[in-house]
Amino acid sequence: MSDEKEIKEAKEAREARREWLKIFSYRWITRNIPYFLFLAGLAVIYIYNGHYAVKTMRSIKDVSKELKELNHEYKTLKSEVMFRSKQSEIAKEVDTFGLKELTIPPYVIRDSAYMADSLKKR
Repeated sequence: MSDEKEIKEAKEAREARREWLKIFSYRWITRNIPYFLFLAGLAVIYIYNGHYAVKTMRSIKDVSKELKELNHEYKTLKSEVMFRSKQSEIAKEVDTFGLKELTIPPYVIRDSAYMADSLKKR
């Protein structure tokens, strides 16, 4: 009885395998070629998207690094210009040309015609 049961189970297992083989027959594969091509196209697009994302991230990282460097250079140059434009630093630089800093306040030289016009307006 157990032999008959084992034989019956073996036959059922073979039939189940045959059912799977029937599903994956030549006709089934040829009918589903468009679906396989669609899946292959999706896989290519997925891979391209991954590569594009990595490339974009690298580009962003490079631009960010360059921006930090330029910002540092800008701050360095700005501080140097601020230092060199101080009155004491300018006085030191022009001293080599023989120019001296004024010790008296500047005064305005006016033309006599200008003075006459300003008196008429009052």
